[in-house]
Amino acid sequence: MMLPTHALAGMVLALPVAVAVPEFAGVALVAGLVGGVVPDLDMYVGHRRTLHYPVYYSALAAAAVPVAVLAPMAATVALALFAVAAAVHSVADMFGGGLELRPWEGTSDRAVYDHYRGRWLSPRGWVRYDGAPEDFLLSVALAAPLVVVVDGLLQWVVLAAVGVAGVYAAVRRVLPSVAQRVVTVLPSRALPYVPGRYR
Repeated sequence: MMLPTHALAGMVLALPVAVAVPEFAGVALVAGLVGGVVPDLDMYVGHRRTLHYPVYYSALAAAAVPVAVLAPMAATVALALFAVAAAVHSVADMFGGGLELRPWEGTSDRAVYDHYRGRWLSPRGWVRYDGAPEDFLLSVALAAPLVVVVDGLLQWVVLAAVGVAGVYAAVRRVLPSVAQRVVTVLPSRALPYVPGRYR
């Protein structure tokens, strides 16, 4: 799934806290947003392996949520929602497409790396590829309750995420060709920094 979908999912996971405990609304929503985004910071360095931890984020969430419930404060709430959002992101990537440059071709057997078991988990293809029409629709569906509940800067973040998702979904299928053309004009000293799937 694309990054805006994960970011919005993280915020949606924080909505019950934001509604039930308004004094933690801001920290909960931001922590959910950050937790939804952080795993994809490995986009160009071992994507879905370096910062994706489906088991370990889930274990952290299982430990952090009770602490946040028993000792609610900004730090415990933030940690719990960050961990839950990062875990959901890491697990959700298994339900999308594989890691190949053109995931709609379905040639990869790698969705996300399971560090606990030391193996790649296979893509399920429920969302065929990041930026697929169903991925965009999922972003829109996740954004709907957020637009109603949040306001101010966070509401603009939600609207911007939907905008980015729409643009990305519109151009997704041409991006591999563009990326491959760009790689051909890069200086040779830059090539070691380009992920293998683009070469």
